[in-house]
Amino acid sequence: MTEVCEIVQLVRSKERLSALELFELIFEDYEEFHGDRLFADDEAVVGGIATLNNKPVTVIGIQKGRDLKENLKTNFGSPHPEGYRKALRLMKQAEKFKRPVITFINTAGAYCGVGAEERGEGEAIAKNLMEMSDLNVPIIAIIIGEGGSGGALALALGDEVWMMEHSIYAILSPEGFASILWKDGSRAAEAADLMKITAQELYALNVIEKVIPETKDGKALPQEVIVKTLQQNLVEKLTELSQKDTQTLLSDRYQRFRKF
Repeated sequence: MTEVCEIVQLVRSKERLSALELFELIFEDYEEFHGDRLFADDEAVVGGIATLNNKPVTVIGIQKGRDLKENLKTNFGSPHPEGYRKALRLMKQAEKFKRPVITFINTAGAYCGVGAEERGEGEAIAKNLMEMSDLNVPIIAIIIGEGGSGGALALALGDEVWMMEHSIYAILSPEGFASILWKDGSRAAEAADLMKITAQELYALNVIEKVIPETKDGKALPQEVIVKTLQQNLVEKLTELSQKDTQTLLSDRYQRFRKF
């Protein structure tokens, strides 16, 4: 088994910390908001306001479950358009009240069912990208598990994009890649090696700015150490980003994505 294939398995483990669990561990006073004010409350996308280092922030995440009941509730972490519209509502609220935005992403991709398409899945994702590009508050996006396709990118247009050590970020799953390239989804492990989807590979390619370590000397780090590291990094980076004037912030964000 290849190292990349092992990472893919770790990414999909039911034991990985979810977005809601990270909200509770990293932040204080988390208060969840619901609904997109248009259609429904998509439980695949969670978010609200919280405090970090005694300062208010808006936090948004894509939520997966640990068992069948939770996964049915959260649609296996595949948001509908109303989920992305809820996220955008929270981001625009954050802009109004000058709160930084932090997103936690773990999805194989947006839900591709008929209903989602009828309600404008593509438009919802595109609008998030357009609005995030000009949002006049700092945005940090963190891939905490799978970062799949436009469903992940819709919450990842940030001033910086980080990845957990055991996470992946790609245009589609290794199984989907293998199915398209070789018409054989069973070659997913081979595809994963080719795709350059791990945190270390994407950091080397300058696609992301930071890798949050989950191991040291080949051994898994305790959960509290991982969370503390992430918390400290967020405090430091948000302090740095908040010192930029709006024009510089937006210009740097634009240039970040133009370089690709």
